[in-house]
Amino acid sequence: MNRSVFVTGGNRGIGLAVARAFAADGDKVAVCHRSGNPPEGLFGVTADVTKPTEVERAVREAEAEHGSVEVLVANAGITQDTPLLRMSDQQFEDVLATNLTGAFNTVRTAVRSMLPGRRGRVILLSSALGFLGAPGQTNYAASKAGLMGLARSLAWELGDRGITVNAVAPGIISTDMTAALSERRMDDVMRMTPLGRPGTVDEVVAAIRFLASEDASYITGAVLPVSGGLGMGH
Repeated sequence: MNRSVFVTGGNRGIGLAVARAFAADGDKVAVCHRSGNPPEGLFGVTADVTKPTEVERAVREAEAEHGSVEVLVANAGITQDTPLLRMSDQQFEDVLATNLTGAFNTVRTAVRSMLPGRRGRVILLSSALGFLGAPGQTNYAASKAGLMGLARSLAWELGDRGITVNAVAPGIISTDMTAALSERRMDDVMRMTPLGRPGTVDEVVAAIRFLASEDASYITGAVLPVSGGLGMGH
């Protein structure tokens, strides 16, 4: 393939693995990151996804290098876990701003480049916790549930332009973020996961690559769980 791909939160974890997988397939990949250095061998652009003007600049820089965005993976996300009664307004707003509003800002900018060609793939990184909720994660779960509604609404708006919009909802995946979970919490979640194990980053990447492929050309508005069965039936 030789598509222009834009990945937010692409300098670590799932985002970096996604970016490297697309690059290995022959796509031209731009990695958007807020801080740090761009990954070796990938074209990096810096932006805070909560700021529309920065997102617009980053997308324009990527397009100057690779051409109009054809595949967008909105992966940027943060956590600030705290029980509701101790959660500050800022903690709630910061997580919503990055995880949900940040995706909205990025999609709104990138889709403008897809419209003239009447084709494109938009993939949002949600979470199985958007189905289930979780103690101490009202901000995170709300943001991830919001991404599902965003994907389905955009599927209606963009379907007649040949642009598909889908969400991937990982469960517990072995990353730096889940490494911080206590042994007790991990045991609790594994009891809720029929496959009884955490997922791997590669398993999430495979789902994203599928939704970005021609094989998924008739799939839009879908939420694809990659969760070992956690949250199934929602």
